[in-house]
Amino acid sequence: MTRFMDVHHGMQGITADQLLEAHQADLAVEGEEGVHFDRAWADPESGTVYCLSEAPSAEAVLRVHERTGHRADEIHPVPLTV
Repeated sequence: MTRFMDVHHGMQGITADQLLEAHQADLAVEGEEGVHFDRAWADPESGTVYCLSEAPSAEAVLRVHERTGHRADEIHPVPLTV
């Protein structure tokens, strides 16, 4: 499994409740794609949301987000951590 950081743009004004709702929607279907979403962060002012996951592929991450109605604009592998 590879770690991925995905980025969503255009979510200006997102609230903590909305971020939690979106994250929970991902968690509800993630297993069907072999993905595990670890956590999400948001900057309501810029409208940027970040999600960290482990998945077999970037395509699997994208499929989960598409199914839950918030398509990722970018998906980046994160092969190194410290």
